[in-house]
Amino acid sequence: MLVKRELYLQKIKPFIGTDLVKVITGIRRCGKSTLLELIKEQLLLDGVNQENLISFNFEDLNNIALTDALPLFNKLKELTQNLQGKVYFFLDEIQEVKDFEKCIESLRLNLDCDIYITGSNAKLLSSEISTYLAGRYVEFVIYPFSFLEFKQSYLAEFKELSDKEIFNKYLNLGGMPYLQRLHFDEDPCKQYLNDCFNAVVLKDIVGRYKLRNYELLNRLLTYVFANIGNIFSANSITKFLKNEKRSITIDTVINHLQYCSSTYLLYKVPRQSTNGKQLLSTNEKYYVVDHGLRQALVGGNLKDINQILENIVFVELLRRGYQVQVGAVQQQEIDFIATKQDKKLYIQVCYLLASEETIDREFSVLKEVHDNFPKYVLSLDEINLSHDGIIHQNIIEFLSTDSF
Repeated sequence: MLVKRELYLQKIKPFIGTDLVKVITGIRRCGKSTLLELIKEQLLLDGVNQENLISFNFEDLNNIALTDALPLFNKLKELTQNLQGKVYFFLDEIQEVKDFEKCIESLRLNLDCDIYITGSNAKLLSSEISTYLAGRYVEFVIYPFSFLEFKQSYLAEFKELSDKEIFNKYLNLGGMPYLQRLHFDEDPCKQYLNDCFNAVVLKDIVGRYKLRNYELLNRLLTYVFANIGNIFSANSITKFLKNEKRSITIDTVINHLQYCSSTYLLYKVPRQSTNGKQLLSTNEKYYVVDHGLRQALVGGNLKDINQILENIVFVELLRRGYQVQVGAVQQQEIDFIATKQDKKLYIQVCYLLASEETIDREFSVLKEVHDNFPKYVLSLDEINLSHDGIIHQNIIEFLSTDSF
């Protein structure tokens, strides 16, 4: 069963048929190709002829002769010669095409067409596209399944399970879409997630940036994955690796982290003072795009459940279009300050409010923020402990809300 991914389709629909290039980005295997299929389905429902939908995947060796701008442009132009009306191009993993941006711009100038491209490297796409297509494209970042999407795919396989049971599975496996085809069987899923991780690391990071030491990168990522949601610095990673008898400079650590971010594997979160509004440059937090990849690499998702719940909420905020920062107020930390247009949310995340001390810790920092934007404490408690204008909500309910 194809999960319809309505969140993304609703964002893309207003741009269908326009001359703006639709750039669909995200980590490898997060469902970008499937989203192209869903867009094609929508076009067919809207009355577009099948022959006017032209697709190429540039990781398919059958298309290797087209991985240069001029041959690709000539081929696409040839395919459209006898077609009537607007033509729709779906070009998957476009970063494999040399000078692809020149081809895209030439298609726009010479044909009546609507173009959709996907890619797995943010730095490559943004640098090339911004040069040739500035102001003439819209970008949509795709993430692995949200809890609601995971629930939809899981219930297609296993009927009549509670949200709590499904969420426990989600905590372990994460949201990579292909897990459904493995029937959510834990051992095959873990093997697949390991393969996903290696595909991103080897092809999109080691291969793209011509790194010579795969093992060093792997150890660096093991450290970051184990410490998601914790504050650390490039210097602390350097010390950790040196303790393992692996020599690396701080600049190399920073570059490697940037490479991992450019492939949508990691997200660095800036820290902001809620008083002076200044960005704090010392130390950083990182989150992984899918917590299932963390389980595959380092394990312990249930043991480190506080970190995993934070990671899930962080990615969900990104998925809903929020910009996210870590807050700092009077030497205390707010897990997330999320902003979108005129909306702002302050969010604390924890596993359980199991003691008065925990309740005080999670609520007290939000009491120090003196504005009227919503303030949340999210946990897996089933009793509502809201007070002093601060909303306490079960994380599963929060993730299941259509909009916030």
